[in-house]
Amino acid sequence: MSKSAVLLLNLGSPDSTSVPDVKRYLREFLGDERVIDKPGTAVLRSVLVNGIIIPFRAKNSAHAYSTIWTERGSPLIVTSKLAQAALQKRTATPIDLAMNYGNPSIPDALKRLAGAGVTNLLLFPQYPHYAMSSWETVVAKVYREATRLAPGMKIEVEQPFYADPDYIDALVTSSRPYLEQPHDHLMFSYHSIPQRHLTKADSSKAHCLTAPDCCNTCSPAHATCYKAQVTRTTHLFAQRARLDPARWSIAFQSRIVGEPWLTPYTDFEMKRLAKEGRKRLLVITPAFVTDCLETLEEIRVRGAEDFKEAGGDAFTHIPCLNDHPAFIDFLAKRVSLWIDNH
Repeated sequence: MSKSAVLLLNLGSPDSTSVPDVKRYLREFLGDERVIDKPGTAVLRSVLVNGIIIPFRAKNSAHAYSTIWTERGSPLIVTSKLAQAALQKRTATPIDLAMNYGNPSIPDALKRLAGAGVTNLLLFPQYPHYAMSSWETVVAKVYREATRLAPGMKIEVEQPFYADPDYIDALVTSSRPYLEQPHDHLMFSYHSIPQRHLTKADSSKAHCLTAPDCCNTCSPAHATCYKAQVTRTTHLFAQRARLDPARWSIAFQSRIVGEPWLTPYTDFEMKRLAKEGRKRLLVITPAFVTDCLETLEEIRVRGAEDFKEAGGDAFTHIPCLNDHPAFIDFLAKRVSLWIDNH
């Protein structure tokens, strides 16, 4: 008799804020060939990561994590477990949790599920949008590890849900109390990726960053186009929330120097808006469903500092969906549909 289960997947976090733990995490994260994918061998990537990036970045990253760490540990892990528990209350199907990097690990989750007799597994990446360096790489890792640890398990994957009406409703519902506060502008800040990743994922090689207004021009390329998908999420949110078109904008955060990344850059835009007189700024980060280093430290802490230093008065980061009931409703509905088909 078959047994089904669901595996929630997210990026991951160091085990602690100690420099050795952060180095270990960065080594695994940045060593991923889909994260740093510049042409060259694995040896060259190892030299770049271990010889250049980590020695200069680990101490600063450890300090950044220390500013957001909670008594129970990493905010990403703690909140992901809360969402897992909330979803488990809504279904009899086992709900497990794993991170692409760090703990709880994908191999441990697969061993646990296989040991419990699971034969049908739904992977549910907690990424609303497709990107080679996020959605694709975590799915690829599960399949790779499953071949080794659970070869008989049938695995299916939830696709990116960037335009799902229930997801958009959950975003708007969770944001509503903040949108109702006085503000001058709402910024949608999405994690950036190298522009090269867009053209690499475009099977036609003739649409992304090539066709006029490519993100708003229908194309099969949008199935794997991160920028088109975040643009779609934003427009659907704006329509659903009835936003004034003159009072919202899109920007991209967390870039790395060395090559062109998606623009405009969030930190530059915050300063520009403040200098133009947008004194009360709201920032929402829909690429993340769970608050983490990039939302709590980069946006809520450093973003607020940058905005106020540039002349802004009030800065508010709208929390991610986290374990908000509307988000759990969305997850439960998706899981229920999958269970009904099995």
